[in-house]
Amino acid sequence: MQKLFFDGSCALCRREINWLAPKLRPHLELVDISADGFSGFAGVTKAAMMQQIHLWRHDQFLIGIDASLYYWQLAGHTRLVALLRLPPCYWLASKAYAYWAAKRSHCTGGDCAL
Repeated sequence: MQKLFFDGSCALCRREINWLAPKLRPHLELVDISADGFSGFAGVTKAAMMQQIHLWRHDQFLIGIDASLYYWQLAGHTRLVALLRLPPCYWLASKAYAYWAAKRSHCTGGDCAL
């Protein structure tokens, strides 16, 4: 089974996953990595997973924007994904995701103001 590892302690992350969950659950197991007892998966630590979203697919990980684009596609957002996969848009989306991920790592108590 494919698995999407997300940080349920992040309010924005949790909101996105909860919104998409009905469309994702037939395709993905949703794993909250903020849960007590979660330490990692397939050789990747919880700390590494907290830095960027991870999606386990066919015995390998998709990470960051690639993971997001994959699960957005599964959720039916095909036009958005097609647009974001275009080279200039993909470059910009990658930079935006990297910025968000870096800022998100400094969130405290669910407050993720950018």
